[in-house]
Amino acid sequence: MSYLEPIRVLVVDDEASICRLAEKELALPHREIFTARTASQAMKLVENQPFDVILLDIRLPDGDGQDLLVKFRANLPNVEIIMITGYSEVSGAVEAMKVGAYDYITKPFSLTKINSVIEEAYQQCALQKENKENKKDKDSESIHQIIGHSIAMRQTRYLIKKVAKTKTPVLVTGETGVGKDVVVNLIHNLSHLSEKPLVVKNCGTFNKDLLRNELFGHKKGSFTGAEESQEGLIAAADKSSLFLDEIGELSHELQSMLLRILETKKYRRVGDKGERQADVRFFFATNKDLSVEVENGNFNEALFHRINVFRIDVPPLRERKEDLPALIEYFLGHLHPDQSKYRMSKDAWQYFLKYNWPGNVRELKNVIERSIILAENDLITKECLPEKMIRDSTEGNTKIFPPLRHKEKQYILQVLNHTNYNKSLAADMLGIGRKTLYRKLKEYRIEEQ
Repeated sequence: MSYLEPIRVLVVDDEASICRLAEKELALPHREIFTARTASQAMKLVENQPFDVILLDIRLPDGDGQDLLVKFRANLPNVEIIMITGYSEVSGAVEAMKVGAYDYITKPFSLTKINSVIEEAYQQCALQKENKENKKDKDSESIHQIIGHSIAMRQTRYLIKKVAKTKTPVLVTGETGVGKDVVVNLIHNLSHLSEKPLVVKNCGTFNKDLLRNELFGHKKGSFTGAEESQEGLIAAADKSSLFLDEIGELSHELQSMLLRILETKKYRRVGDKGERQADVRFFFATNKDLSVEVENGNFNEALFHRINVFRIDVPPLRERKEDLPALIEYFLGHLHPDQSKYRMSKDAWQYFLKYNWPGNVRELKNVIERSIILAENDLITKECLPEKMIRDSTEGNTKIFPPLRHKEKQYILQVLNHTNYNKSLAADMLGIGRKTLYRKLKEYRIEEQ
């Protein structure tokens, strides 16, 4: 199981030896251990900080563990509680389970057993939290459209959740086919504007002769053929969100007009003397490096800085191949849900893992859909795969390697996760100064956790 944040475990036991053992043996890189030897100490701890799992002794010097369990259950709905008991008190532990304890362990206990129970309890705790979020959020299931367990995808999900509740413009970057549109739709669905439709336009498909008209609308009689006044995309997205895909394709004229509405929320229709007001949340996406486009004079520098406030970089599939099994499993189950579950032969799996996926997730989906059509007896074999995929996988396609800066970013993220985002400790582990680390965090757009 992957952990974005460490598991916080509280051990409540009056025996000092048990507390010392827990602090020494149960602490892991992904797990923090806290101890309390009395009921009052435990109550103070849970009042001041969150916990995921609590190990609670039935007998305490200043109270009864079952009474404390009831208090915990009333005030800490997302915590799983494991009772610690002697053999003579098993019946009491069983009763405790009836009022909400996850499980019980008897003294003396093995570290293997207690580690296993803690992990199982945490998974239950995480599931309950996720279910609660699902009920609270109208479209929370869509967060799982960002499929994968890699650090990059966990970071992407984290950024999506953080920015969704704001009105900040978002720029999503990445190669064609990585799922930039999925990210934008998910942010909109998780936002306070989710009840209203997301207005979408690919800037590369604008009618070149009517660019301004399509975006801002026009007044009747403003040009030949304008027999009626017409609203544009900005008006359609008022009090909602507008997604401009491939923003790098906009002309300089439209870039300047877009900058003005971003800064003033005002625009003017073609042929109209008066200004109009529009409250629009903007999303942008591009497969171009806009900073390079600015340097080459192809993109408005002021507009770039205005839309680059919050950027989400979606990495190509070849740089997160650890996500391939989850993605393949997802598409196998969802492309034809009304049919039986498709399986994949071992040799086919190897080609999927070796291939570098230049078309990214979109190409993966298309290949699986093609393979399902050609599959015999619900089994996808090598014969179902495109010839180019087999050829490129066999040759090894050694020309494509992740850039060094991506590997450095991934390594920094791993160290930060390991240190629970303790910057000083992370800098020491990386062998760099804190100032250098902060500069790299800014350069790679690694957000605070």
